[in-house]
Amino acid sequence: MKQIIFILALFIAASVHAQDAIKKVIVETYYVSDANDATDTIGGFLEQSSKTYRVFIQLQKGCKLTAIYGDANHALKFSSTANFFNNLDRGKTFGKDIVKSNLSNNTVALDSWLTLGQTSTTKNATTYFGVLKSSDTDGSFIGGMNNDGGSAGISGGLLVNNDPLAGVPLTDADGMDTLSNVPANWFSLGFVDLISGVDSTIFGNAKQSSEFISHNAQLRNSGVSGVNPDSNQVLVAQLTTKGELSFELNIEVLNADGSLKKYTARKSSDSSDVANSGWLKYPFDCGCNDPNYFEYKPGLACNNPDSCKKKIVLGCMDPNSCNYNPSANYNVQSLCCYPGMCGNRDISLVCPDLGYHSLTLKIFPNPVDDKFDINISNLNSEQVLLKVYNIYGNKFIEKNISVSSDNYTENIDASFLLKGIYYLQITKSSGMQVTKMFVKN
Repeated sequence: MKQIIFILALFIAASVHAQDAIKKVIVETYYVSDANDATDTIGGFLEQSSKTYRVFIQLQKGCKLTAIYGDANHALKFSSTANFFNNLDRGKTFGKDIVKSNLSNNTVALDSWLTLGQTSTTKNATTYFGVLKSSDTDGSFIGGMNNDGGSAGISGGLLVNNDPLAGVPLTDADGMDTLSNVPANWFSLGFVDLISGVDSTIFGNAKQSSEFISHNAQLRNSGVSGVNPDSNQVLVAQLTTKGELSFELNIEVLNADGSLKKYTARKSSDSSDVANSGWLKYPFDCGCNDPNYFEYKPGLACNNPDSCKKKIVLGCMDPNSCNYNPSANYNVQSLCCYPGMCGNRDISLVCPDLGYHSLTLKIFPNPVDDKFDINISNLNSEQVLLKVYNIYGNKFIEKNISVSSDNYTENIDASFLLKGIYYLQITKSSGMQVTKMFVKN
């Protein structure tokens, strides 16, 4: 029976692991550049139809994001089929370092950068953090009349395109809001050269590039949650490119109980503190995430119902068993029942077509003296073999009983038995068996 429960657990339950901290990753199309945006030369050429993406990691409530990283076993990757855009004027490697007032200049607001939640810094105490534009209800200080129009002095400002691919117009919602618990202890490695101070990666403006791959990079702080603690969506990157975006992220999360857990885009055997999440690899790997199907694949980021084709049907596939299931496609041998062997289950219930009736055996009195009575019911007029064993398996009584009714009573001589524990076993000719323990005084 334990084996049956174990197999059912494998196929009916997707996982028995503790709940992952990552609920999902959201890639938001923040803005689509138009011809007016392409006129600016101060911030560098931004090709028309370039898309600005924002990447949010949605965590379980109470969790905080403490790091994004690449190490020897797990590369941190960002790539595109075209170069990434970095603003030459006032762009930064990290979103936290962009001065809020500079977001009104040319295309600074579309710069590519990394972050852990924070999107700007100000001279006063107000610090902004990323939120989805669809969740932003406090308006916008970016684009349109808030923009200087760039090098061409475009009337009405830049960043006004309302392309439906980008959802809410940037002039209506800037995807930024305040957060009271501002993270501290920022640390970075592998982006800005420690000697020259120059960032030659896709997040700097020293050179154009379409790819960043590092096994030795990290951005971390004391831990940050989303602006809305219930949805807990933490912004980790803003990326502008005309190409097709892809990435692989590795992150560290501070759980609500104070423990740290790492999650990687690719499977890892580092330690129990490292787990794989399909959400951290983009484009997301979709497929069958229903464990009731043979096509089930753990760790998927999203479900594609069309991938679930063959449903698992557990059952006994032995045609010689009394409960053979012709519809089963996954054999569970321990489910199979045969006359006399049904895994401690009542064969009359498992295989009612056999016409079996459950044997009922009574011994009285118990403990017994020199003689005792037995009563056997539900015999169905079959031949019966009676045996008596001690606890060591030594047989003391064996006799065949022929019955012509469903109920049988007999007086058994036990005078020759020593004091101790014994077992009386009744076996019908059909194979059904029942055993009772008795004590000899």
